[in-house]
Amino acid sequence: MIDPPEPFVAGSLGPSEALTPARLPVPSALGRLLVLAAVFVCAACGLVYELELVALASYLIGDSVTQASVVLSFMVFAMGVGALLAKRLRCRAAIGFGAVEAVLALVGGGSAMALYACFAWLGQSRSALVGFSLGIGVLIGAEIPLLMTLIQRVRRQDAGGAVADLFAADYVGALVGGLAFPFLLLPCLGQLTGALVTGAVNLLAGAVLVLWLFGRDLTPRARWALFAVNALVLALLGAGVVLAGPFERAARRAVYGASARIAEQTGVQEVVLTGGVGGAPEGGAGSGRGRKGSGSPLELFLDGRLKVDSGDECVYHQALVGPAMAGGAHGRVLVLGGGDGLAARELLRYRTVRSVTVVEIDPEVVRLARTDPGLSALNRHAFGDPRVRVVTADAFNWLRGPGRSAGRRPAGYDVIVSDLPDPGITASTKLYSQEFYGLAARMLAPGGRLVVHAGPPHARPRTYWTVEATLRSVGLRTLPYRIPVPGRRSGFSASPDRSAAPFTPLNGPGPDAGPAALTGAPPGEPQYWGFVLAARRPPRLDTAPDAPSTTVPLGAMRSGWRGQARERIPGLPPSTLMHPRYLQ
Repeated sequence: MIDPPEPFVAGSLGPSEALTPARLPVPSALGRLLVLAAVFVCAACGLVYELELVALASYLIGDSVTQASVVLSFMVFAMGVGALLAKRLRCRAAIGFGAVEAVLALVGGGSAMALYACFAWLGQSRSALVGFSLGIGVLIGAEIPLLMTLIQRVRRQDAGGAVADLFAADYVGALVGGLAFPFLLLPCLGQLTGALVTGAVNLLAGAVLVLWLFGRDLTPRARWALFAVNALVLALLGAGVVLAGPFERAARRAVYGASARIAEQTGVQEVVLTGGVGGAPEGGAGSGRGRKGSGSPLELFLDGRLKVDSGDECVYHQALVGPAMAGGAHGRVLVLGGGDGLAARELLRYRTVRSVTVVEIDPEVVRLARTDPGLSALNRHAFGDPRVRVVTADAFNWLRGPGRSAGRRPAGYDVIVSDLPDPGITASTKLYSQEFYGLAARMLAPGGRLVVHAGPPHARPRTYWTVEATLRSVGLRTLPYRIPVPGRRSGFSASPDRSAAPFTPLNGPGPDAGPAALTGAPPGEPQYWGFVLAARRPPRLDTAPDAPSTTVPLGAMRSGWRGQARERIPGLPPSTLMHPRYLQ
């Protein structure tokens, strides 16, 4: 897939193979075609390994840009090392290639399962990610020199023609592997089984090429040894496929606990629901305490990040919704994100709300919010209210396209609630960009307000104040405020990866949390949820005339506003699509 440091041509080989044509069971033209087919298959498998590492690392560690850079950098470096090491195998290219493919099939095919095991039981996956990137890269890099030797032994040709044929098959195979991973393997087989099946295909391609096409060049002992190794690796991969389901369930229990009752991979993300079905807040939506009908609170995880906890989610959602509903009309409301229905629940408690439009990218989250007994009880069946309309779309694209005509312009929306994943997550940076807020501001009615969840102001203050600066850059006046995380909550993290750092484990709610993450802030220090209220005129923290009872007193939010104002980081530039400034 990547050019080796130097092309390997017949003139550079040792005398034992460079001058000896291979004894093939088929004509040389067909033999050459079979070698190129093996190149094609190996390239496709190699790219699947690469993409699988990037995808799994982005899920387990977070920040897909950083993880992709780490995987690609180490892998390309290792490919160069592998190409150099392959020089020592040129005199025994056939048996060398067979051994390389057997090891690559085992390492690449089992990499997803090994990474997930490291994350679930050892509490970290970064070291394993680097190790697998290096190991797979070395083995992929060794393929091209050995295949160059084999194709020259089938039929001698000029170096330029051999290199062109070899890399043409390699790059076409990479194209097929790159497309097969997101459109076939991942949706049909999943991360674990997809990697194992890829390893089996890789193994069979190498075994057929060496044991059948070049089998006459091997000694009986070498042939049987290679056959035994291939059979063992194939058996291990097959066992992995059979055990993938139980392994995944065991790993999920290790990460989420024994109470996980729903786990599914949607077209957008992994959705896990844990805890009991008696998730409705006791004493109404304003009580702030979750029922323990089944012994544990209801928790909703999206891609490993804790999005909802029935024990204290109402504090978060009331603090998000309440200030935006004060200070003017709020008959027409737009919720960006909020597929769990909890922001909609709080909005529907205001008597003068006439319509709520929820724009959610993942229809499966909305389906769970409608049908799951626990989650639907927690959101008080908000999506069954005739005032609520759900739109399945990416919030950015909807604001840019259909939302313009659906926003009832020139009237627009009185209130826009941005209940989106944390800005520290790579996939969410465009939803906290200058362009996004410019589109949202155009959807506001005169006097309308926009409220944004902006991340933890203490754990990541620069990210928080960048959100505020980005809102101001589109001509909106801002009011930053915060509320303490109640009870046992100790902090925030942008990803669910665990480390050995001496910080307090995270299990906190909100869009930026993870089931086993660490706070990034010293233990014992108070933690907060951070929000920014924005409008064309200077907004104020107030209470709407029709405001329902709440667990978040106005005085607490005003205190949080004064506290945030004292901690402002001035002079921060806005985040844009071309220059995102949230990744740390």
